[in-house]
Amino acid sequence: MYYYFLKRTIPAALLALLCNVSNASAPTGDLSLNTVVIDAGHGGHDPGAVSRDRRTYEKTLTLDIANRLAGMISDAYPEVNVVRTRTGDSFIPLEDRAVKANKANSNLFISIHINASRSSSPNGYSVHILGQSSVKSRDLFAYNMDVCKRENSVILLEDDYSTRYQGFDPSDPESFIFMQLMQNSNLEQSLDFAQMIYDNLKGGPIRAGRGIWQNPFYVLWKTSMPAVLVELGFISNEDDLSTLRKDTNRAKLAGAVFRAFEEYKAAYDSSVSLDKDGKPAAKGEKPAVSAEEQPTRPAVAMPVAAEDVQEGSPATEYGIQIFAGAKKLNPSDPAFKGYRPRVINAGKVYKYVVAITADEAEAKEKLPDVRKKFGDAFAVKISDGKIFPLK
Repeated sequence: MYYYFLKRTIPAALLALLCNVSNASAPTGDLSLNTVVIDAGHGGHDPGAVSRDRRTYEKTLTLDIANRLAGMISDAYPEVNVVRTRTGDSFIPLEDRAVKANKANSNLFISIHINASRSSSPNGYSVHILGQSSVKSRDLFAYNMDVCKRENSVILLEDDYSTRYQGFDPSDPESFIFMQLMQNSNLEQSLDFAQMIYDNLKGGPIRAGRGIWQNPFYVLWKTSMPAVLVELGFISNEDDLSTLRKDTNRAKLAGAVFRAFEEYKAAYDSSVSLDKDGKPAAKGEKPAVSAEEQPTRPAVAMPVAAEDVQEGSPATEYGIQIFAGAKKLNPSDPAFKGYRPRVINAGKVYKYVVAITADEAEAKEKLPDVRKKFGDAFAVKISDGKIFPLK
């Protein structure tokens, strides 16, 4: 049964994803973070979670916070194209939200939601990225499944959902199997941004933090850029609800996400070569900026676990990173397509590097061949226990 399901479902899912990626991969001519999509969860005849007194809808809260966030980004960064999946109380299918982000060639996707529970006791905010359960000892479908079902269940409100989603059933764990086989090339960046949001929400109007989670949300899976889904409190909790009903608190929540966006954009833009006018420098040229004008936040360098450093290897090495993931795979795994990568434990993610050499030029020469099998591969430097992407 599982073999039949995988054989029937995965090719269609892969084809759909490849179509989305191809739409979003067209060059824009600007390497900076120039487009962000803000998604207000639910809307129209889909109210989302509803308070026990039936007076407050999730769709109303998410739209207000999303519009505030969009305004903050537009005011502070007029050069950034801020795209909203909805601007009013309208119903937008999950598929269309992702398609809109992909067609906009967005660099970042932020989905705003409010959580809910059958019990009135759970409270607090959480940040979610695509993936399996964050708890290794627990099955993906046995933990946090209520949240996954609720956020995905909007699919069933669409008239043509059985055709549009090709058998994806938000109430059936089997429908998530193919997600486990998909490698999200944006995992590392999504995790970085999720951490920034989580840190900025600390000390805000919603007091309790529930952590950063990996979950199989459809809207995150279909977007082809770094993406996060934020649950800003529980509408089912009296304290959180009272907080969310106040304009000033919703403004503070939007402000916290905005500060995370500022941090992420600074890190993103500092990782590309820009001239003093914010334009990409010509190939082979250095940015025309003084030392004082250089971005204050360098590209993030993740530590390399000691056990992953090969004995007798030089202090500085170069290679090709083929992807990163939260789960450690055996170097002999068929997913590596004949390569046997070095597995580097970089914080909360594992990085897989092939074609390791002591010569930078040699590593760069190998990049085109590696990209024939791994299109998102890029050259890296491993030095002093840290890994750096090469320009």
